[in-house]
Amino acid sequence: MLVRAACLVAAGLGLAAQALAEVYRCESESGVPVYQGTPNGRNCRAIDLAPLTTIPAPKLPAGARPAAGAAPAQAGGAAARPGANGFPKVDASTQRERDLERRRILEDELRKEESRLAELKAVYKNGEPDRLGDERNYQKYLDRVQRLKDDIDRSEGNIASIRRELGTVRD
Repeated sequence: MLVRAACLVAAGLGLAAQALAEVYRCESESGVPVYQGTPNGRNCRAIDLAPLTTIPAPKLPAGARPAAGAAPAQAGGAAARPGANGFPKVDASTQRERDLERRRILEDELRKEESRLAELKAVYKNGEPDRLGDERNYQKYLDRVQRLKDDIDRSEGNIASIRRELGTVRD
């Protein structure tokens, strides 16, 4: 068994070395293209893998430096002024509007998640939810109880994350 495995490894290494050397495109009897390491088949020809297709980056004007992460156009219709490191600046009123919109969205998400948690806890009933009619098998009931507990834990984690995010929003 060990000798057989060693032979397979040696054969695989030999084929890998050949594969690194050249790849051939041949046609099978049915005319389907086949890519292989040896020229077995009809109309075989070696494929040159050396040239890679690349797309050059656009040329920047002389003296210009690209700003990492900077978007080409400013979203929200704000007048962009170049700031430090070429990043666009947003005027204070536009930023305040964005922050208020972000806070509103997060508060809506928080309310939805809190109501979902309340519904889950009402069904869960401290780990003893009512058995459903299709849960004659006790394991099926236990699986549903575990799913409810997992959903409650996930919902509590979501609420904590949303509250942390709300704490970072500027007023």
